Amino acid sequence: MQSLTQRLANPTRFMQISGTLMPVLWVLAAALLAWGLYLAATAPPDYQHGHTVKIMFVHVPSAWLAMMAYGFVALSSFGLLVFRHPLADVSAKAAAPLGAAFTLLALLTGSLWGKPGWGTYWVWDARLTSVLVLFFLYLGLIALRSSIEDEALAGRLTAVLAVLGVVMLPIIKYSVTWWSTLHQPSTGFGSTVDPSLRWPLLIMAAAFTTLFLAMHLKAMRTEILRRRAKSMMLAEVERSRPRAKPLAAE
Repeated sequence: MQSLTQRLANPTRFMQISGTLMPVLWVLAAALLAWGLYLAATAPPDYQHGHTVKIMFVHVPSAWLAMMAYGFVALSSFGLLVFRHPLADVSAKAAAPLGAAFTLLALLTGSLWGKPGWGTYWVWDARLTSVLVLFFLYLGLIALRSSIEDEALAGRLTAVLAVLGVVMLPIIKYSVTWWSTLHQPSTGFGSTVDPSLRWPLLIMAAAFTTLFLAMHLKAMRTEILRRRAKSMMLAEVERSRPRAKPLAAE
């Protein structure tokens, strides 16, 4: 009996399964997001940060997904380089722009949250700087892929860079431990936060994660269809190319 991974390795089978799963994820993401926003709006202000603490409900899930998305890119890249999984490159390519978007959102919301406490939107703090490097790494992966016309070669080169870049994840995670930083230590998704703020944070984290999964599946499906259309177009061009006539026998 084939495993789920083996079944999904077939692009046609993946399109069938993802087509069924994706509407469920969209509905679940919308419901969780609506619930999370309601809880966030009705949550009490923090005794130190006031209502600005509610930026956390977007900032923390965005920062989590910035790292999670890169995990998708790195794991998919590893699958391409080692196992030659047919959909690995599709997954890596689909996850990179999403990861860049969530990383940028984490940086922007972090700056807004940091202004009241630090007196400035940006400091060259270890956590902030390492997340900024992650954002540039995402942009580098996207730029490298788009600069190479040969898709197979582009996939392999970006996969190598993605696997090497995975070192940024532990640096980001432990930057507040290894160095003296202004950024507060990790809250563990609210384990040290009052329940009135913890539950909105957890619901928003679940909503953002489900939203990412839905968008990732959508991006993968779009990429598969794009590649199929390109293959059909190249095949049509090849068929329409005039054939050379054999030389007449002397």
